Amino acid sequence: MADKRDYYEVLGVSKTASEDEIKRGYRKVAKKYHPDMNPGDKNAEEKFKEAAEAYEVLSDPEKRAKYDQFGHAAFEQGGAGGPGGFGGFDFSGDMGDIFGDIFGDMFGGGRSRRGRQNQPRQGANLRAAVRITFDDSIRGVKKKLNIALKETCKTCGGNGCKPGTSPESCPKCNGTGQVVYTQQSMFGMVQNVQPCPDCNGTGQFIRNKCSDCSGTGYVKVRKEIEVNIPAGINNGQNVRITGKGEPGINGGPRGDLLVNVSVSRHPKFQRQDFDIFSTESITFSQAALGATIKIDTVDGPIDYTIKAGTQTDTRVRLKDKGVPSPTNKNLRGNHYVTLVVQVPERMTEAQKEALRQYQIAMGEVRDPNSSDSTEPTEKKGFFGGRKKK
Repeated sequence: MADKRDYYEVLGVSKTASEDEIKRGYRKVAKKYHPDMNPGDKNAEEKFKEAAEAYEVLSDPEKRAKYDQFGHAAFEQGGAGGPGGFGGFDFSGDMGDIFGDIFGDMFGGGRSRRGRQNQPRQGANLRAAVRITFDDSIRGVKKKLNIALKETCKTCGGNGCKPGTSPESCPKCNGTGQVVYTQQSMFGMVQNVQPCPDCNGTGQFIRNKCSDCSGTGYVKVRKEIEVNIPAGINNGQNVRITGKGEPGINGGPRGDLLVNVSVSRHPKFQRQDFDIFSTESITFSQAALGATIKIDTVDGPIDYTIKAGTQTDTRVRLKDKGVPSPTNKNLRGNHYVTLVVQVPERMTEAQKEALRQYQIAMGEVRDPNSSDSTEPTEKKGFFGGRKKK
């Protein structure tokens, strides 16, 4: 999995590419590297399989959403393709249509595909972005987005025609939505079926276009949409809002709105998967004698009792104080706190005297008031230096 290239890179499209752009990108790559066009070229065959795998994921809205969120890891167990088809990928549906577009009847396409352009198809997905705080990512939050959506034109009712007129059957394709091109190739005469360029595959021709929508049947309207961001979402993940994307084609359902979430850094906490890490300073006396201290967590400060003799850089675990799972409210990570003994930079005379007495008690230095004349021996002092006794 580590060697896999990014699927968008494989198809030569951006991460915000529409479904049509992804399809065009795949057509281009598949035609270039198809084994029949590159006989005996193993490298071309591998690139062809790589493109087929990328297209099968990115052309499926559900698989694409998983890939956008988790990358290749989303398909580690079963793979993206599933059984059957060329190289483990299923070419029976839309993939077969793609090959028909590229190579005509060679892959079962050609004339049998006439009319499919007129079938209802789901609209393309839209993408938006939102930034939230670290705390909001832990608790969940609702955000409002103001975006432009395509709505049915009220003037023409969505047919794109000037009031009082109606669409006509496209004269170029006779209403089929497709045209057949025949050309000579290395395999002989090849028929290539493509969407009609005059009607864009709809089979209809609008002679008198609506002035408000310019014949598209839709107008852009700015709308405020509320996004429910779940608790536990991580930086870079997406929230899908069904039915808020581009309008469907030929009566098909609307696409979805994919909202990419950016999480701001926290000044104290760091996240790794569902665990949180932080550092807490303690005094030497607290570390030596033990104490109850306040530790900041995402749920607020809590009391924690440290043991006597705690060493600096000791890590403690606060169970179930980490990040909640967005999909299972009963699961939550832990919070790991590193305790660091803080050496004071400034002290009063009383504090210094107290530490001198500590050094005497620990045998680090000789008591100046003692009559003991024993030669001092070297010991390592609290502050790291070598002391004579």
